[in-house]
Amino acid sequence: MASLTLRDVRKSYGSTQVMHGVDLDIVDGEFVVFVGPSGCGKSTLLRMIAGLEEISGGSVSIGDREVNEIAASKRGVSMVFQTYALYPHMTVYKNMAFGLKQAKTDPAEIDKRVRAAADILQITDYLDRSPRNLSGGQRQRVAIGRAIVRNPEVFLFDEPLSNLDAALRVQTRLEIARLHERLETTMIYVTHDQVEAMTLADKIVVLRDGRIEQVGSPIDLYERPENAFVAQFIGSPKMNFFSGEDLTSTGSSRLGRDITRDMQIGLRPEHLVMTDSANAVVEGTLELVENLGEYALVHLLTSTNVEFIAKTERPPEVPKGSTVAFGFKPNLVHFFDANSGVRMA
Repeated sequence: MASLTLRDVRKSYGSTQVMHGVDLDIVDGEFVVFVGPSGCGKSTLLRMIAGLEEISGGSVSIGDREVNEIAASKRGVSMVFQTYALYPHMTVYKNMAFGLKQAKTDPAEIDKRVRAAADILQITDYLDRSPRNLSGGQRQRVAIGRAIVRNPEVFLFDEPLSNLDAALRVQTRLEIARLHERLETTMIYVTHDQVEAMTLADKIVVLRDGRIEQVGSPIDLYERPENAFVAQFIGSPKMNFFSGEDLTSTGSSRLGRDITRDMQIGLRPEHLVMTDSANAVVEGTLELVENLGEYALVHLLTSTNVEFIAKTERPPEVPKGSTVAFGFKPNLVHFFDANSGVRMA
C-alpha cells in the first residue's frame, strides 16, 4: 500500500493545456473517485499517475518516491480498464498469470497468487474456461484478478463498469467495495457516474475542464458543495436553481435571508415538500410525473419558465397543468453567487 501525492500536475498537447496545475493528496489505503463530465480530464489524470501519459509539468509521487521518470511497469500500480482486454486464446488462469510469467516470477508463486485472487473474486470455478465462455461481469472480475496478482501499491480503475448492464453494474460495484475492504489497498477509480462515486468513495475529486472543483467525502459534497457546478453534479436528480424572481411573494422571507439579484437559490428535489400556496416558497405548473413506486419525480415549470423537479413520496393528486406549491425542509437551502457560482456564506 502507498499514499499518492500530486503537485502542480499539468498536461499539454501542443499549445493546448488540458490539465491545469492539479494538487491532490491521497492517503494510504483510501478509496478515491475521480468524477466529472466527459472531457474533464479524469482519465488523463489517471493515466498520468499510471505512467501511460507523460506529464508536462509538476510531480507525481507514490509513497515517498517521485515517479515522473519511472516506467509504468515499475511504479507499483495495476490498472483495470473499461475494456476487459483479455487474451481470447488463453484460459482465465493463463490470463491472470500472464503478467507474472512475463516478469519471470517463480511458477509456484504465480499459482499461489492466481488462486488466491480467484478465491477473493469467486472465480475459482472458471480458471480453466476461455473468456468467450464468461459473462461480462465474470470477464471484468478476471481483469480485476489480473491486477490483484501483481500485489500493487495502488489500484487504478478507469470506468470499469461502463460495459456492463444495470444489474451487473450494481453487483460488480459491490464486489469492488468488498475488495477494497478486504485488501485495504489505495484505490483510484474514474467514473462519470455520480452514483458510483457516492457509493464507493472515501473521498471524491470533482473535476471540470482539467481543474479540481472540490475534494471531500461524499456527504461533504452533497451537504456543502463549494460551487454551483458541484451542487448540480452531485445528487440525483440534480439540484434545482432559482432566482428571487422565480419564488413566490413570500418565498424570499421564508428562506431566512434577503434574496438579491446576484444570488442563486439551490433546492434539492428531495428537500422540496408539497404544501399550500400560503406557505409556498416556489410554485409550478405540473408538466410530468414519473411514478417509480418508492417515490415520484414531479416535473414542474414556474411562472418565469424555470423547470424544476420535486422528489415526493406520492404523486400529486391533481391533473397535469395544475399549479402545485412547495415549501422546503429547514436548513437545507443553498445560496450561490449567480455570476461566479461560488457558494455564499
